[in-house]
Amino acid sequence: MVWVLVLVFAVSCKPEAGRGLEKAKPSIVVATTVVESSPREVSEDVVGSVRTKTRAVVEAKVSGRIASMPVVLGQKVAAGDLLAEIEAKEIQARFEQARAQREQASRDLDRATSLMKKQVSSRQEYDAAEARFKVSDAAVREAQTMLGYARVTSPFDGVVSRKLTDVGDLAVPGKPLLEIEELGTLRFEADVPEALISGVAAGQKIPVSVPAVGKTFGATVVEVSPTADNSSRTFLIKLELPQEKLLRAGQFGRASIPVGRADSIRVPAGSVLQRGQMELVFVVYDGAARIRLVKTGKRFGETVEILSGLAPGDRIVTTAPASLVDGQSVEAGK
Repeated sequence: MVWVLVLVFAVSCKPEAGRGLEKAKPSIVVATTVVESSPREVSEDVVGSVRTKTRAVVEAKVSGRIASMPVVLGQKVAAGDLLAEIEAKEIQARFEQARAQREQASRDLDRATSLMKKQVSSRQEYDAAEARFKVSDAAVREAQTMLGYARVTSPFDGVVSRKLTDVGDLAVPGKPLLEIEELGTLRFEADVPEALISGVAAGQKIPVSVPAVGKTFGATVVEVSPTADNSSRTFLIKLELPQEKLLRAGQFGRASIPVGRADSIRVPAGSVLQRGQMELVFVVYDGAARIRLVKTGKRFGETVEILSGLAPGDRIVTTAPASLVDGQSVEAGK
């Protein structure tokens, strides 16, 4: 009987002893802020590329093998510099033939002039000789012009951005030889869907982000295509970019096209904690920090948009200490 009483007493005392050993987490001071809703501009991103303001696809005007191409990719060239020289033996032969005919026509004209002065030949014979000379002279100038087309030169100061042919290739009219891009002013070009084009106008400022540079620029719309592309149903827009040394033609970017305004909740980005695939914040309620799952949207500098999980008036912990746990007592600090 005595052993039973001792066992009952020992069992009844264990929970009380356990509760005495437990210690609640101490209250800590945390920085908090009250969630507010504010209007913001709603936008849709469209992708595009950084382009030079002026670029040209250089083509040949005559047919022939490329005899020389004294430029390399990335080389700077000035207006009038030789880009490629094309073999034009047929045109050279035509030029020499036309020049020989002009020389003969010139001698005939001199003879006709002399005879007409001596009143030995008629005016009609003189006019015929003069016409033959003019025709042969025009043929020489035509052949000379065609011969000049065998030398392909740069249309403006720039840099060789693409080489599409090389020495030995056949050059024909309409076949690109290389591309030249002007150094200096850069633009951002993008295709905007027809559902968004109403929010774009010339002179408008639109944010353009270029991930390779890690910056967002305030670009100005300078051109808007008046008609949509038949296949993609998009409108081409061009935006003037500010001077930036890190920007390069061909870089990828995004332009934020405004589509309207809406109320949204933004909180400090540091207040949102990542736990695996979950996003959460600590909400202060009745003097304690409570975990609240949230869904974030776009990031705006040091703040992030909250799509769900918070409501205006909620007080959240802006910078949660690593030791903070759910249900722990907190005091709002500055």
